[in-house]
Amino acid sequence: MLLKMRNINKKYPGVQALDDVDFSLEAGEVHALIGENGAGKSTLMKILGGAETPDSGEITVKGQTLSHLDPLAARKAGIAVIYQERNLVPAMDAMENIFLGKELQGMRGFINSNLMYRETEKLFQSLHVSIPVDVPVIKLPVAQQQMVEIAKALSENAEVLVMDEPTAALTEKDVENLFSIIQRLREKGVGIIYISHRLEEVMSSCDRYTVLRDGKVVGSGNITDVDEQKLVNMMIGRKLEKEVSGKKSSAVGQEVLRVEGLTRGNVLKNVSFSVYSGEIMGIAGLVGSGRTEVVRTIFGADQLESGTIYLDGKPVKIDSPHTAVKLGIGFCTEDRKTQGLILPLPIRENVGISSLHKFCTMGLVSEQKQDECTYRLTKKLDLQPPDIWRTTGNLSGGNQQKVVLAKWLATNSRVLILDEPTRGIDVGAKAEIHNLMRELAEQGLAIIMISSELPEILLMSDRVLIMYRGEVRGELPREKATPEIVWNISQGLQPAKASS
Repeated sequence: MLLKMRNINKKYPGVQALDDVDFSLEAGEVHALIGENGAGKSTLMKILGGAETPDSGEITVKGQTLSHLDPLAARKAGIAVIYQERNLVPAMDAMENIFLGKELQGMRGFINSNLMYRETEKLFQSLHVSIPVDVPVIKLPVAQQQMVEIAKALSENAEVLVMDEPTAALTEKDVENLFSIIQRLREKGVGIIYISHRLEEVMSSCDRYTVLRDGKVVGSGNITDVDEQKLVNMMIGRKLEKEVSGKKSSAVGQEVLRVEGLTRGNVLKNVSFSVYSGEIMGIAGLVGSGRTEVVRTIFGADQLESGTIYLDGKPVKIDSPHTAVKLGIGFCTEDRKTQGLILPLPIRENVGISSLHKFCTMGLVSEQKQDECTYRLTKKLDLQPPDIWRTTGNLSGGNQQKVVLAKWLATNSRVLILDEPTRGIDVGAKAEIHNLMRELAEQGLAIIMISSELPEILLMSDRVLIMYRGEVRGELPREKATPEIVWNISQGLQPAKASS
């Protein structure tokens, strides 16, 4: 037995985050820790990693009771945590982040940058990824940042490794590589705590499970003794509402947005497409295919070199996100932590920040109107806890995503761009957001959705746009978008401009 956590309790103002939680981990096993957003998973792991202090309870690693845990003590005890929200220094490169606080030294105690560079390259080679070592991580795609986090944890030679939603930002190929790494680690006797909302990964890769609900353990045992439905029932404690996203929208109307010949260096190459009111258009493709870059350009976050954007058939110049918002375009970014939210502010301020003009009378903001709007949207999205003054940074990742959605719903956007809208969200909330997307489409909203989950693209999209190396390589209606065809086009294995 590597790890035992007994009777762990943690209370925040108004919330019992953990209530007498027991958890154990054996050498060489992958133990799934699952539950809805806000169930207490991340809090328990923050306590294990020394980022939070429990109110009471006991933690034992390899038979030794740890009386006090801070991040340094946890690292010395052989514990490494890959948090769901990345914990990198944006201005530092991959090498500097990986060896931060444990820099390798050469002769006379000087930092040996050449050695750290070589070791970083070895780590990336072991992960089967190609990432520039000396580029600030803020310039890397989200998926590559996630792989830097994984490399950072592996560099610790940890015996207890926590992975909190490790595959949320990864492509299918990267996920396969990650599971190969997990298998090699378990063969070396490393114990892995695996947190994921993707139950198919849990069922295929984990040995045991523990389910948290409302801060309490509601089930644990061998993964072979349960199926996905039993896990869902334990997680949510209620019958999961059926998604209404299985059929094509009946409200598809006039063209709202059209782009022609969008070009930006080698990132975007002559990209053209249209989006219609009442439609959900999914954009599929591998990380680096240009999916996020094209919507950032439409939103004015990235500058356009050439090409034209049309709204209601009229050309418009979008030179900043502010202009895009004024024109009725909303954008839920893939990185909610750094681009979608101001974490130190309360939920109320984040929800209203892009629509303050709606609450103004003679230049003054009506707090009553802002409160009413925030309460209405947080109730609609079932935000937990339902406290609009709660600091956004203290919410679980899934509830932070709901705040981002609420922010753009408050603006009454006509075009809503959703980049990975259900990343890090549990099965119950995922169904709720899918149903909300379909409801908004039925009301006439034009929705562009990007997702790394191919099943989600195929489930939700009325039409699928497929990108490869900055180009639109395929455009397919729902009925022709099979997993095999979409995958082959996104890999460049099928001719460009697949027939629609």
